[in-house]
Amino acid sequence: MTDWLGPEEWRAVALSLKVSFWATLLSLPLGLWVAYLLARREFPGKQIVNGLVHLPLILPPVVTGYLLLTTFGTQGPIGGFLESFGVVFAFRWTGAALAAAVMAFPLMVRAIRLSIEAVDPKLEQAAGTLGASRVWVFLTITLPLILPGIIAGAILAFAKAMGEFGATITFVSNIPGQTQTVPSAIYAFLQVPGGEASAWRLVIVSVVVAMSALLLSEWLARRAAAKVGGI
Repeated sequence: MTDWLGPEEWRAVALSLKVSFWATLLSLPLGLWVAYLLARREFPGKQIVNGLVHLPLILPPVVTGYLLLTTFGTQGPIGGFLESFGVVFAFRWTGAALAAAVMAFPLMVRAIRLSIEAVDPKLEQAAGTLGASRVWVFLTITLPLILPGIIAGAILAFAKAMGEFGATITFVSNIPGQTQTVPSAIYAFLQVPGGEASAWRLVIVSVVVAMSALLLSEWLARRAAAKVGGI
């Protein structure tokens, strides 16, 4: 395997894994909270929040990347403020992680939300009538039941982050060793003569990762449904 991929290809794979890991890990708490709000709470503007969550799935990725650049770039309102603290996203791997997290967020939220909605609210209500606080009910009743859904959502988000291209290349460009992820590397290899072999190797890596994630996610979803149905 080491000989199969060249150094530049390995750097792209390693960076993609790094970006996807942090994009998934850091967005998971927010994704869980948003999914719970959408599944269990009624509040003004709920449909707007739901629309904003899923907007990255509808917008062209280049548009999302441009919005991130104008917002989190060094000249943007948030990016300029963060730069004063030494935090820079534009044209850095951290920006690639941010772009990947934004693009993967809808898939994560949807998977977790469906898992929460599959749990009978009467179970939570019964625990509440026995004096348990809302937080304790969530930690002891809801969370164990939706754990397979959370894992499935995280896996889907990780796979989506691994394959993100449009928003990433618009926001952080395609700098080898710094912001060049697997999709960006495939694009770069296809622009040079003789790069097709390297591109194909990375395509195979992408397909294997994506298919593995989908199969694992489906297995976890079936397990979650069987677990909830058996209560």
